Amino acid sequence: MKRNVGSIDKLARIVIGALLIGLALTGIIGAWGWIGVLPLATGLFNFCPAYRLLGINTCRLRK
Repeated sequence: MKRNVGSIDKLARIVIGALLIGLALTGIIGAWGWIGVLPLATGLFNFCPAYRLLGINTCRLRK
């Protein structure tokens, strides 16, 4: 898997994913909050399958 998630994108995914999971655990938003596992995982692994399909890459180019 080649990285395709940049640093700002990674941070946003981790924060949003953790927030959704936290809200699901406390019962504020119900079971739909578990969808936060997806952005959390893509942020931690620096890879998003949807980005690959769409040809998007938010990582900086290495020289």
